[in-house]
Amino acid sequence: MANPVLVEVLRGAIVESAHRGAVAVFDGDGKPVWEIGDTTKPVFPRSAVKAIQALPLIESGAADAYGFGNRELALACASHSGEPAHVELARSMLAKAGLDQSALECGTHWPSSHDAEIALARGGGSPNALHNNCSGKHAGFLCTCVHSGIDPRGYVKAGHGMQEMVRDAMQAVTGTVHGADERAIDGCSIPTYAVPLRSFALGFARMATATGFGPERAKAAKRLLSACMAEPFFVAGTGRADVALMEAAPGRIFAKGGAEGVHCAAIPELGLGIAVKCDDGASRAGDAMVAAVLAKLLHADEALSARLLGLANEAIESRIGAKVGSLRPTAAIG
Repeated sequence: MANPVLVEVLRGAIVESAHRGAVAVFDGDGKPVWEIGDTTKPVFPRSAVKAIQALPLIESGAADAYGFGNRELALACASHSGEPAHVELARSMLAKAGLDQSALECGTHWPSSHDAEIALARGGGSPNALHNNCSGKHAGFLCTCVHSGIDPRGYVKAGHGMQEMVRDAMQAVTGTVHGADERAIDGCSIPTYAVPLRSFALGFARMATATGFGPERAKAAKRLLSACMAEPFFVAGTGRADVALMEAAPGRIFAKGGAEGVHCAAIPELGLGIAVKCDDGASRAGDAMVAAVLAKLLHADEALSARLLGLANEAIESRIGAKVGSLRPTAAIG
């Protein structure tokens, strides 16, 4: 069964491209609230589940031991743009554990922020692992290792104590086995597991409601989502979709995108978790999908729903800034 077209790209009044996908919306009790397409198909969540992967940072006691506040916790859940504030905060997190950038095993790339990239190059600099969009998450992993007395070397590898803690958290929260048969390697070198899309929607509903969690995990989940909603810039960066979604309704929407058109979100006031996957991996279409889903679920707040629909119907501009088209969610999702 082919997934339906959920987003069209218009140039003028003509559809230029079409993006198929799937949507899962669940409550914390495991009840499907809304599903589109094949939500049982395994997908790699990529960076969309970093908030779940950050649970050991709090549950181990490391976050409190190093005095981490909302910004550090948000960065531990982030795919940041490599802007100076992101880089310096990741550096500070490592320093509190007595480490520096040489401990990071996430790899190096230029900042994804064009302005930050140009500024770094113009100043004669070159990127290091702190500029990696995952450096905050990895700083959290390293801090967890040091605080827990675990040798951090090789912390990205399957079977390492750190990755076992992450895998255990992912399995418990999503209710789905994350085994060797489902495992591959993410862009930042840690294991990633392909499980049904609906499992991630359930996982974020549980993160938002603490359904089935013990008291410590319930506090950790609330703290992480609250930190991300309080400091969305540190979850992503200037001009990013996650920031726009969370700033549209401060404290009411959690959103986190991942590579290849995956997006997870939560609406704590409704007790709902959301997961979307754009089949062809287009990030802008995945962003439009999750914005449209949020708009529909929050329809009772007409002003907010309209803002979210505006994000879903993003304009396409020419090089001189003229509007020449737009993204458009289809009736299947709108």
